[in-house]
Amino acid sequence: MLNRLISKGHLRFVINLGNPLLAKNHRDGVQGVSVDLAQSLAREWGLNCELTVVNNAREAVALLEQAQADIGFLAIDPDRAEHLQFTRAYLQIEGCYLVKQDSKIQGIEQVDQAENTIVVGQSSAYDLFLSRHLQHARLLRAHSSAEVVNVFLKENANVAAGVKHQLQTDMGLRQGLRLLPGHFMLIQQAMVLHKQHGTEGLSALQAFLDLSIKKGDLQNSLRRHQVSGADLV
Repeated sequence: MLNRLISKGHLRFVINLGNPLLAKNHRDGVQGVSVDLAQSLAREWGLNCELTVVNNAREAVALLEQAQADIGFLAIDPDRAEHLQFTRAYLQIEGCYLVKQDSKIQGIEQVDQAENTIVVGQSSAYDLFLSRHLQHARLLRAHSSAEVVNVFLKENANVAAGVKHQLQTDMGLRQGLRLLPGHFMLIQQAMVLHKQHGTEGLSALQAFLDLSIKKGDLQNSLRRHQVSGADLV
């Protein structure tokens, strides 16, 4: 199956803008750690690099599942594992809660209450996680992770959930918000491809990723794009 992937002469990557730690739009086009990894892998395998940019994880998963993209960059989650296979995690990112400054909620343990509405990015890793684990609070889904805080404020919700870096960025643009201490989950970021490419495809992808870490390429990419709030695994 890997030979079929390589024989096309190009690799089709889907780049998800839902996690700004890994990819962002710039004047010169999309940039970030995911883009660096995609371009590096294409060079390593001697193939042309084709990028499809989407706004959220839901769209990225759909393209991968429908074989309209070959490789993606997503958080590891069992709900995505029916058709997709993941490398080992290479980054660990904190999923955190944000509330208004005057909220009575002081700790993570107070969030899962029947009176609370939590805004999440639809089909994001933390949406999938909270959908499995919450017992009382209600989830309200924003179209994308970047819209979570806007929806949180517009709908006068109790809590916003998301990647720590995104929430901190939103806090810098608005007053009267604060993060709850700690994190409710750790998001394990991996490279992803369809199961149709088999264990051979996954092994080749993992070998590339291992080499990128060993050579320091991934670490250099993180520094170049000034990524904070994520730990190399």
